[in-house]
Formats: sequence, C-alpha cells, structure tokens
Amino acid sequence: MIGKKNVVFGFLYLVLTAALGPYMAVKQVPAIDAAKEEKKQIVGDIQQYKMDNFEKDLAPMSAEDIAKGTTDGLLSLNKLYNAEDPKNGIKAGPHAHGNLEALLNIVAGIALCFIAVSRKFKQAISWLFILGTVFHSGVLYLMVVFDLQAIAPVRPAGPLLLLAALLLAGIAALLGFKGEPVRD
Repeated sequence: MIGKKNVVFGFLYLVLTAALGPYMAVKQVPAIDAAKEEKKQIVGDIQQYKMDNFEKDLAPMSAEDIAKGTTDGLLSLNKLYNAEDPKNGIKAGPHAHGNLEALLNIVAGIALCFIAVSRKFKQAISWLFILGTVFHSGVLYLMVVFDLQAIAPVRPAGPLLLLAALLLAGIAALLGFKGEPVRD
C-alpha cells in the first residue's frame, strides 16, 4: 500500500507539531503572564487617574505626570505585544500548518489506497505530499522554534510541492478512484 507511508508519517508528524502546544505553554506563557500583570497594574492606574478627573491625592496631576503615566501604559502594552509575538509566530506558522499538513498526509494516504493508477504515479503523489510538508511546515518549524533563518530560501518549495501533490491526486482520483481498496 503506497499510501501507508503518508498515514504513518502524518500521525508521527501530528505528534511533533501538536507538541508545540505544550512547548509554547512552558516556554512562552510565563513571560506573557508577567507582561499581562504589569500592563494590568499600569493601565489600571491610568484608568483610575481618568476616573478621578486626573487628580492624584486630591490635587490636579501635572501634564508631565499624565504623560509619564500614559508613556508607561503604552510601553506596557508594547511589552505584552512583544512577549506574545513568539507564541503567535509558533501558533500561526508551524503549529497550525504542521497539524493541517499532517492530517492532509493521513487523508492523502488513505485516498491513495482507493486509487488504481500506476505505482510510479502513486509513489510520486505520495512523496510529493511528504516532501511538501517537510519543506513547508517543517522548515517553518526549524525557522521559528530553532531560529534557523538560513534555511528560509527553501521554504517556498513546500507549498508548490503540496499544490502539485493535490493536483496530481485529483487527476489520479479522476482516472482511477475505485471506492474500495486496491492492490498496488
């Protein structure tokens, strides 16, 4: 069964990319929580100043004090944004794409079991799905999680390989989908 390698690869790759969730929780969340607490305190102070008509200890606040408080608030928001940025990069890149491409490999592998076309054609489709996944979300994984930016130039090959695999799988299904498992 030619699609078997895609199913096996898909499940193993899904474990790898799904593991990014706990990785993000352990590595990123403490910094985010600290930034949230800091922002909460500073912005809370600004809200209180506004509610008190910009008076502090029953005396009007100076423009300088208001500006300093506002600056602290903006900087705390920026700090929170910067703390969340690495997590968002993982979540939107290798985590989401990797999970989807793992599932795509599982589905493609199962579909290949029901398609009767030449072995070489099915092998090409099978390997295009795996290579497309590795070159797309696999490269994203290495770039984002391990900061290996040097491999960025190969990343565009991934989506192109996946599109080719989808196109060829569609053609193969058109030519040879049987609705029952076939022998390769």
